[in-house]
Amino acid sequence: SVTIIGQQTFNGCTSLTDVVIPESVTEIGDGAFSGCSCLKSVVLPESITTIPWAAFSSTGLTEVVIHDQITELKGRAFFGCEALTTITLPKAVKKIDERTFEGCTSLKTINVPDKSTDYYKKRLPENLHGLIVELPAEKKAKK
Repeated sequence: SVTIIGQQTFNGCTSLTDVVIPESVTEIGDGAFSGCSCLKSVVLPESITTIPWAAFSSTGLTEVVIHDQITELKGRAFFGCEALTTITLPKAVKKIDERTFEGCTSLKTINVPDKSTDYYKKRLPENLHGLIVELPAEKKAKK
């Protein structure tokens, strides 16, 4: 029955390691999981469309997969996630703040959908352009 995870709700909760947010949640507040340094895994429901300011900053996340319903990544959403190596973005993202992935010093790969490199080069800071890798298009099953 929870619909909102408020601002800084779990801020600094270092014992938090894995989070599965239920479908009932439609909003996450700014800095909700910021400073959860042991947080390794987060599963976001499709009901979430925006990742807010500093929501997962300074966490222990190593991989982030953004689902198709998320259209905006606000400033510093993943700021200082020093263990983050891989990000997978869908076509749906319309806005990414230039500081969203600032301080992600281990970042090696930003996976994007087939034929969308130029789209993401317009949305990501220039220093991240060399990390963009296009994923092959999904093959549709024949009927």
